[in-house]
Amino acid sequence: MLSSILSLLKKILPLAIGVFFLVFAYQSTTNEERKLVISYMKAADYNFVILSVFFGLLSHLSRAYRWKLMLEPLGYTTKPINRVLTVMISYLSNLGIPRSGELLRATALNAYEKVPFEKGFGTIVAERIIDLAILLSLVGIGLGLQAEIILDLFKKEKTTFSSLFIWGIVLLIGLTIILIRYILKIKPRKIKRLISLFNGLKDGVLAVFKIPKKGVFIAHSLFIWVMYLSMFWVIKFSIGEPFDVSLAAIVLAFIAGGLAMSATNGGIGLYPVAVSTVLVKFEVSSEIALAFGWIIWSSQTVMIVLFGGISFFLLPLVNRNK
Repeated sequence: MLSSILSLLKKILPLAIGVFFLVFAYQSTTNEERKLVISYMKAADYNFVILSVFFGLLSHLSRAYRWKLMLEPLGYTTKPINRVLTVMISYLSNLGIPRSGELLRATALNAYEKVPFEKGFGTIVAERIIDLAILLSLVGIGLGLQAEIILDLFKKEKTTFSSLFIWGIVLLIGLTIILIRYILKIKPRKIKRLISLFNGLKDGVLAVFKIPKKGVFIAHSLFIWVMYLSMFWVIKFSIGEPFDVSLAAIVLAFIAGGLAMSATNGGIGLYPVAVSTVLVKFEVSSEIALAFGWIIWSSQTVMIVLFGGISFFLLPLVNRNK
């Protein structure tokens, strides 16, 4: 019963948060402001939007190649087309249920390349750890460049942040109790399966230390995030009105958008609000900031739906003999 409720919450809660912020964004703007935001979006130079999408695609192709480097130390040679298609499908899956794409990637690789699920998933976990390290580095850079603005934001929202911290601690304690109770009920046979799963995950994660071409791996890891930042930064040139912000502003807005993507289904509702909130702190008009957020979110979402959908149908076709 409890597991069913938790599973349902995992599916509904992110979407509910997204819908809440959609309503919030609508109610917090006047009719005139909404018309102005829409006018900026309609007048945007979509050549730069296409360039942004191109940068996004390059990052996904690079991620697929980097995955090859992580799988090779485990003794698995995989087809490039399968890696690319499964990466695109994983992004599409995350639009439906956050973080489900990682499970789908490992499952698809097991089905079409015979890579054990736990090992494939282990390499994906290692990927996410590396991505998190790079993201934290960007956070550090952003904080270093604009410490005063960040501190001012925290001072203004002190009560909100304190409440969120307290509720976060309560939630963590509750989840820990649930986990302990679950472990105590596990039967010996299932414990053996969990140990086997853990060993496979460990092999997958540790594969990153056995990569022979470490320079190439590091280059692709950095390239992925340079492309992420580029697809975000180039959108500012699509808006006709004067829109000049520092690199620090772009980095902080990018980080806010990335966190929003993790909190809701593909950042729906929350992404434009999070990005515009940061840009407004750097004296960008709220209408232009919102237009910027909606353009970058819409373009990347359309790309994922389009190429993810095509990949969903292509994957079984290119592997029809399996």
